[in-house]
Amino acid sequence: MKLTLTEFKQITTGAVRIEEGSNGVYFRRFTEEQEELYNITNQSFYMKTFASSGMRLSFKTNSENLFMKFKVFSATTRSYFSVDVFVNDKPIGYIDNFSDVKLDLDYTKQDFPLGEFSKEFDLGKGDKNVRIYLPWSLGIFIEELSIDDGAYIEGVKPEKKVLVFGDSITQGYDALRPSNRYMTKITDRLNLEEFNKAIGGEKYFPKLSKLKDSFAPDYIIVSYGSNDWRRLDEETFKNNCREFYKNLLNNYPDSKLIVITPIWRKDFREEYQFGLFENVEKDIREIVSEFGNIPVISGFDFVPKNEKFFADLRLHPNDEGFCYHTDNLYKEIIKYI
Repeated sequence: MKLTLTEFKQITTGAVRIEEGSNGVYFRRFTEEQEELYNITNQSFYMKTFASSGMRLSFKTNSENLFMKFKVFSATTRSYFSVDVFVNDKPIGYIDNFSDVKLDLDYTKQDFPLGEFSKEFDLGKGDKNVRIYLPWSLGIFIEELSIDDGAYIEGVKPEKKVLVFGDSITQGYDALRPSNRYMTKITDRLNLEEFNKAIGGEKYFPKLSKLKDSFAPDYIIVSYGSNDWRRLDEETFKNNCREFYKNLLNNYPDSKLIVITPIWRKDFREEYQFGLFENVEKDIREIVSEFGNIPVISGFDFVPKNEKFFADLRLHPNDEGFCYHTDNLYKEIIKYI
């Protein structure tokens, strides 16, 4: 039984738009207005809006088999991807383009094939919960998702929603598996539906926070600052930061806001026009305090300060690094959720 567009809408989490075209069903994490903002202001960021970061297909079924066929297309500077299939919270298999390739220590610079992929999965007997994690790195068109004829399918979505803003690390760079992104792991543990607006390379962008989504999230998590430090002067950063939070609080006055400051990066001792890296966290804390009692969590010590925990050996955690990131963040964020 091939799933219809209506059924995709029932089982998809983290998408603000789900549509069907000649290439199949596709998923959008940004509204049309938000996409157009990036189309006008930054073409490279505009392409990253098409990556399916944070999205899952989540459902109950008694089907013993699952078949998936899709096309992936470039949306970021990374060409590797994985689609992760879990049954009852345990991985049963993957579709990816790197398992049969020898990975470099820094695999972020390697080229991997794109195009069409398909695979059949044995789900086992009886009722079960299935979760399929879509790529953070690429866009995806699903041509077919099929279960056994006569089997039922029922969407499973968390009751509470979290709206997530951030840069490359929050988008998912450089987890090999999307199920290993820190924000995936955190929202799974907290049973929250993740709506991810993170963009690799992004800074505090007040024009984005001014554009309201169609839903009111229960929580909002924001994690910027690393790119601001590299590319802006401190005064511009402060103005952008203040305006960003002002817009968020105006749009979502009843949502619980949580702020995370940047993790360690290998070059943190260097000085740019901004000044010291440590001033990023200091400034964020001072500005956020202007809006009331909003929790600010320090991310600097979340990942061990060793290049072996970073895919690019300097900035973006690998899957092992994200495990540390998740565990350390969870200990702090659970105090506020």
